[in-house]
Amino acid sequence: MSAPFIAPDYRVRNWRIRDRMKNFREELWFELPTRRAFINITRQVEECLRKSGIQEGLLLCNAMHITASVFINDDERGLHEDFERWLERLAPENPHSQYRHNVGEDNADAHLKRTIMGREVVVAVTRGKLDLGPWEQIFYGEFDGKRRKRVLVKIVGE
Repeated sequence: MSAPFIAPDYRVRNWRIRDRMKNFREELWFELPTRRAFINITRQVEECLRKSGIQEGLLLCNAMHITASVFINDDERGLHEDFERWLERLAPENPHSQYRHNVGEDNADAHLKRTIMGREVVVAVTRGKLDLGPWEQIFYGEFDGKRRKRVLVKIVGE
């Protein structure tokens, strides 16, 4: 005869896991003099990770404005120029009259470009380092600059 099944108490186990988890939050601020730009923010994000003290976990980095983006790719000037040309073909800035959103601000193209390039990235943290592949870097993409905007870095782990 087998022993009776006893369901594990997940509430206790989950509480213990939460008790070990740490979290860290920091904002990076940008005010670029140009309307569009791609800025490598990998070092700033690595500094946030260093300050957090987290060794294993996940890092979320997201643009907190609807006309900016955070994405991962290669830090190569030709590629950035290709992005610029490609995005401008997909969502040209002019003529402003082609967009229905342009009421108050002429920035509908910036909203579309942000949608294409994405809002955020999630990167694994392993042994206190960003677990990026070869050539991968984290970028802030600005599509309607000349105003102050922020990027949120949130790290969860142990």
